[in-house]
Amino acid sequence: MKRFRILYADDDTSSVRRLIRLRAPSILLGLILGIILAFVFSRFEEVLSKDIRVAFFIPFVVYIAAAVGAQTQSIFARDLKSGHASFKKYLSKEISVGLILGLVSAVVSALIAFIWFQEAALASVVGIAMLLAVSIAPLVALLVTESLQIEHLDPAVGAGPIATVIQDTLSVLIYGLVASFILL
Repeated sequence: MKRFRILYADDDTSSVRRLIRLRAPSILLGLILGIILAFVFSRFEEVLSKDIRVAFFIPFVVYIAAAVGAQTQSIFARDLKSGHASFKKYLSKEISVGLILGLVSAVVSALIAFIWFQEAALASVVGIAMLLAVSIAPLVALLVTESLQIEHLDPAVGAGPIATVIQDTLSVLIYGLVASFILL
């Protein structure tokens, strides 16, 4: 079995040209996926036009889910480089982490939404969407990072932009679907 060596980007010794060559593909893929995100977001025009307050929480849900995913991706990529990472062990632990952080984030955000607007339906949308988006964020981060590792690409370079835009799209999709189901 032929072993492949992953070439890691090293900002201290790599030329700007090499760093651009390593980073540009994931950024370009992120741009394409960002256009898809805009399309997904546009599909929820009806629920947004019915209650503009729904839009207030989109950045909040998207950011928290992306932050949880970014933490998972950073730690897993670091441990992959050191050779101490087991995808299966990370997967089982990070699913638990995602569910716990999702539950805590859901309760806090639903409470904030309810105190702010005094409306249970809107608070439910925010809480349920937060629970779902944050719960899947570690899974997305792990799958993208592991996929890049398997393809012999540096996960530290590509996983961040790719996992973030996938997670953002999923978060908007989840939020829009939950809002549509509850509010329409």
